[in-house]
Amino acid sequence: MTGRLSRRAALRGGAGALLGLGSLAVLPAFGTPDRKQDPATCFADDLSEEQRKLVISNWPAYIDEDGKKYVSTLTQFERDFGITVDYTADVNDNLEFFAKVVNQLGACQPSKRDMFMLTDWMAARMIQVGWLQPLDKSRVPNLDANLIDSLKGVGWDPERNYSAPWQSGLSGIAYNKEKVKEVRSFEELLSRPDLKGRISLLTEMRDTMGLTLLSQGADPANFTDAEWDNAIERLRKARGDGQIRAFTGNEYIQDLAAGNIVACEAWSGDVAAAEDPNLVFVTPEEGQMIWSDNMLIPNLATHQANAEDWINYYYEPEVAAKLAAYVWYICPVKGAQEAMEKVDPSLVDNPLIFPTEESLATTHTFMALEEFQIRAYEGDFADVTGG
Repeated sequence: MTGRLSRRAALRGGAGALLGLGSLAVLPAFGTPDRKQDPATCFADDLSEEQRKLVISNWPAYIDEDGKKYVSTLTQFERDFGITVDYTADVNDNLEFFAKVVNQLGACQPSKRDMFMLTDWMAARMIQVGWLQPLDKSRVPNLDANLIDSLKGVGWDPERNYSAPWQSGLSGIAYNKEKVKEVRSFEELLSRPDLKGRISLLTEMRDTMGLTLLSQGADPANFTDAEWDNAIERLRKARGDGQIRAFTGNEYIQDLAAGNIVACEAWSGDVAAAEDPNLVFVTPEEGQMIWSDNMLIPNLATHQANAEDWINYYYEPEVAAKLAAYVWYICPVKGAQEAMEKVDPSLVDNPLIFPTEESLATTHTFMALEEFQIRAYEGDFADVTGG
């Protein structure tokens, strides 16, 4: 259970704390010309054939582990491919990890990694500035064949030429059914009198503002400045009216279970991991946000073919099912639900691991932002949240 919580705790707690310092200086500065690269000229010779190794950075507790009788997916990959994996859980926050690699990638120097996993918005920025190598699609046929439809065609990588989702999650609503009647929409969360002062929203701008934009009739994947202004003012009003108790990372789960809050904006993985029958995750009537952490191959990676073998392996339904049974996030791989019958039948119909087609049809992504937009929008959001 601790493992399933720690990945999002690290992401949200870290990012929220950084913005809470009240300074936008922590935001990534990508756009200076000297940091942009051309992946076609900033690459290394691939040593995969002679060096059967792979260096990966990922989030904590985001992969299954060997047990007494259980062979993890990583160990099985090493056995099947004869590749030794140097796997490190050193991605504690998108911004913190960015600081580890910015100088190297921005100067076309090795990051000493063959792959790392980062969230959509950071992946989008790295693609825009040319810091990632394109995938050899002939080596990852399972990615194109088995990626679930809702994660195809993202605006920042429409053909998935640079990114492969590792795991995904939903941002919606949760409520404590012992404390309050059903909450059906994000607008209810922002306005219902019986919820006043008893809700929390998330410190992650793209989730909270994505749902706020939806509540105002705008598309989070394609909105105007005027629509942004309208949404930020709606959030500002809710804050000023005393509707919102707090903006938090995923510590909201403890408050929700204890009744300190009765409803909140929530991540599907947190509600699943809590395994509390009184906590209910709801798809807001307006729709919900979907996010992914993505497998990415940086410039000057020296074992790209081995990394592509890893991607193709994890897009085998049987492998994806084993991983999903451990981490309890949305599995991005078609066929994994059927494969789960042999792994853990109790999880086959878990909607927080395998959402229905109807549920996935309600999902939205947040549009890729230019650097000037990131700073302006994060500034507006921090002004409302008190960051």
